[in-house]
Parts: sequence; structure tokens; C-alpha cells
Amino acid sequence: MTNLPLISIAIPVFNEEGNIDALYGRLAALAEMMAPECRLEFVFTDNHSVDRTWDMLGEIASRDKRVKAIRFSKNVGFQRSILANYLHTSGDAVLQIDADLQDPPELLKEFLSLWKQGYHVVYGIRRSRPEGKLIHSFRKLGYWLIDRISEHPIPRNAGDFRLVDRKVVDALACQRSAEPYLRGLIAGMGFRQIGVPYDRSARVAGSSKFGVAQLIKLGFTGVFNHSLVPLRLATVAGCAILSLSAIGAIYYVGLKLLHPDLPRGLASLHILILFGIGFQSLLLGILGEYLLRIYKILRREPIAIAQETLNLKSNDIKL
Repeated sequence: MTNLPLISIAIPVFNEEGNIDALYGRLAALAEMMAPECRLEFVFTDNHSVDRTWDMLGEIASRDKRVKAIRFSKNVGFQRSILANYLHTSGDAVLQIDADLQDPPELLKEFLSLWKQGYHVVYGIRRSRPEGKLIHSFRKLGYWLIDRISEHPIPRNAGDFRLVDRKVVDALACQRSAEPYLRGLIAGMGFRQIGVPYDRSARVAGSSKFGVAQLIKLGFTGVFNHSLVPLRLATVAGCAILSLSAIGAIYYVGLKLLHPDLPRGLASLHILILFGIGFQSLLLGILGEYLLRIYKILRREPIAIAQETLNLKSNDIKL
């Protein structure tokens, strides 16, 4: 058995008391199914849940040493929770899934087969998902926009449900990003990558903690972390405004020479001033987003702070 590869199942959780028992049941059954091919460990990161999630994990970890868990001292966000989870796995490869069981853990068998063929990243492509048409269209537009303006291709309709090789995890450990966008980071690393289409299921219990506001915030993180287009757009737009201003100045000077009695345009002047102030504020906001990310990197805050751990030694903590 020790010669079999170890696969870590990484599960970030936040207020998932309604899903923990069903999730563990699926994972335990998966371990039995995959026993001839690999060994499994289950690594949970609890993003400071306020329900019984941590207590339930403690009960499971006390009877199953394959279950390891870290409870953060505060909520650090979904992406940082996943990154911290990756860093505390021991497997030759890591499968990341959500606790709501919308992504089927049983797909590990197909992912593992592709991993053995030499692929370093095997990610799920959501062929269908149980959500409204409006949010589905909004999400699809966001994936398209981030992919189009990113410096490197980012898979569309792919979330964080993926299997990554240990080499990818080691590469992630070297990254310095205060607000990571993992699907972009991993896509930009290269390696051999392949997607597997699947149908996403409905949540087993509870409600999603990732609403429209969080989706928009994640989208902005993806744009500012992996694209220089906003900065270049600011430069191009600034040059365009200056050109239009020069053309307008020449036009109005010529008009004034031809028609000396032309009344002064107080209203148009105010409109131009307000437009200029608003446009400069937008450019300053774009620059501020990039400067904020540089500041956070220089501040070198830990990804998260561990408050409690289960089945992990203190020297195993890498936060």
C-alpha cells in the first residue's frame, strides 16, 4: 500500500455543517473505490466557521487519521483558503473540491488516469450548472472577458475543481500574491494541462456563500492580477482625450476667428471640466488597484493564521 501514490483531497469549508456528514461519506466511499490505485488523505481548511463545522470535523478526525484540518483565526477569503490548503497537503497530487458536493469527487478516477498519462493539471469544465439564466450569463461573460484580456489563456467555464501535480503545488508555494486568483496563477504556469467536461450538481444542503458581490470581486482580482490591459487602456484613453482636446481647441479658435460675436459656452465648459475630473479619477483608481497589490505583497502578511489544527503537527504548519 505504501508504494501507491498518495492523493490529497483539499476541501475549504465555511459554515458547512449541513454538508459535512454527506461529504465525508462520499470521501470514505471514494477511498475504498480508489484503494487499488492510490491512497487518500482529506485536508480541510475551516475559514473560521461560526456554526458546528469545526466540531463535526473534530469528531471525524478523532476516528479517521486520514482527516486533517486547520481552523483559521479569521475569515481570509475563499482563494487564500484554497492556497493554504494546497500548502498543507502531502500527496503526490492534490484534488481540490468544494464541500457542497456540486463537484463530484468520484471524477477523481478519470482525473487520476490523465495525471498518470503525464498531465500536471486536470481541471473540470462545467458543461451545465443548476443556476438562473441571468447569473449564468453574467458568469459566462466574466469568464470570457478575463480570458480575452489576460496575458495568458485562462480556461473558460472552469472553477477550482482540479487535480494538480506536486510540482504545481511547489510552484504555488513560491508565488507572492496577497490576493491570489488561483485558476489564473495555475493557467499561467504552463505545465501540461487538460480539461474534463462534467455536469455540476445542485448543493446537498445549505446556501452558497459566494454571491454576486463575491463573484464581481473575484472577477476584478482576476483582471488586475493577470492583465496589463487596464493600465494600457488608461494610457491609450489619456492620449485619445488629449488628441480630442487639441482638435477641439483648434476648432473653437477657428470658429472664434470666423465668428467673433460667438457667445461664451459656460455650460460646455463645465461639462468638459466635470468629464476631465471623472476621467482622471477613473485612471487614478486603476493605478490605485495595482499599487494596492504591490503594497500588500511588500507587507508580506501570512496567507492565514492557524487557530487550531487536527491531526497536524506544529512543524507541519506553513502559513
